[in-house]
Amino acid sequence: MATLISCGGISPGNSQEQVSSRELRMVSQDEIRTGAEQTSLYFPMLHGKTIGITCNHTSLVNGRHLIDTLLNAGFQIKKIYSPEHGFRGDAADGDLVKDGIDPSTGTLIVSLYGNKKKPEPVDLQGIDLMIFDIQDVGARFYTYLSTLALVMEACAEQRIPLMVLDRPNPNGFYIDGPVLDTSLRSFVGMHPVPVVYGMTIGEYALMVNGEGWLAGGIKCDLQVIPLSGWDRQMIVRLPVRPSPNLPTWESIYLYPTLCLFEGTVVSVGRGTEYPFQVIGHPDIKTGSYVFTPVSIRGVSEYPPLKGKTCYGQNLTGLAENFTANEYHLTLKFLIGYFESLSMPDRFFSNYFEKLAGVKDLRMQILNGMSEEDIRDGWQKDLDDFRKVRKKYLIYPDLD
Repeated sequence: MATLISCGGISPGNSQEQVSSRELRMVSQDEIRTGAEQTSLYFPMLHGKTIGITCNHTSLVNGRHLIDTLLNAGFQIKKIYSPEHGFRGDAADGDLVKDGIDPSTGTLIVSLYGNKKKPEPVDLQGIDLMIFDIQDVGARFYTYLSTLALVMEACAEQRIPLMVLDRPNPNGFYIDGPVLDTSLRSFVGMHPVPVVYGMTIGEYALMVNGEGWLAGGIKCDLQVIPLSGWDRQMIVRLPVRPSPNLPTWESIYLYPTLCLFEGTVVSVGRGTEYPFQVIGHPDIKTGSYVFTPVSIRGVSEYPPLKGKTCYGQNLTGLAENFTANEYHLTLKFLIGYFESLSMPDRFFSNYFEKLAGVKDLRMQILNGMSEEDIRDGWQKDLDDFRKVRKKYLIYPDLD
């Protein structure tokens, strides 16, 4: 029950032509066309439908919000469903978001990051078609993926078709990290995929549906409107920040490596100008970079180590050197800070396992395993995942 609206003859299962070059290049999103911008592919399917839209501030069509685009085209929008950070993208990480009314259109907004994370049957009454259009960043712990899966599940249960408007994955150029142990399933990791899975959100939706990962193996009536002009060798400069603490392409690039620090005592720069670009702690006195987290309204109101001077590193230069870096996340910073701080009983929090998605990474670091040995242990699961992933690719694969 999953289909792809074809663009140039590409469809899942016949797109296994390999990308010939592994040289990354930086592009503006203006150089590609998102699914939302390919209106000729999906506007004909919207006539006469009462539409629900799962979206946020990233849901743009040539700089204009998707909601305004559809309303101006004469389509009927009944409800908006908003993820973490809210419809306008101005709620801080973890802040609960309330239901409301969009002041510019008068449309009801149903929060999927407040009292519930999955639409209830009453929330979907009167909806003929659900559209999902949210910018992902390609890391398993980014919660928009979980919102996608729960919206798919709710639509499947209520027999409402779902249309995903595809968007680029700015970290789509590699696959890496431990594959989630589903006994650790949470809102920051729901499916048996690695930290970095190398798929667009449309491809990911096809995989969730095809692999029977929705509750009870239920299938969603799913359509994907593809991108045009995108490939996996692109680092895309997004036109707006996808969430408050990912303000730049550098922060998005570093996010898969640095997010694991969120389960430790080390700051990743929340409460500074450079979230997910700097790391540090008050007890590291030899760092080359100094910062002090402060409260920033709508971004990080209660950042870890608030008001404490942290010493560490600014890693924006590492991101800027992307063409020379290995195509994988790195554990060297995590291991290095663990060794430098000499607080094995306090370094990790219970949140670390949820982010890592596995139970053994903490113990491997505690036991002094090298990054190389840890990474070797991921390879079989990564190989198995690649076989699953391959079935759902819309665009040419990596070498």
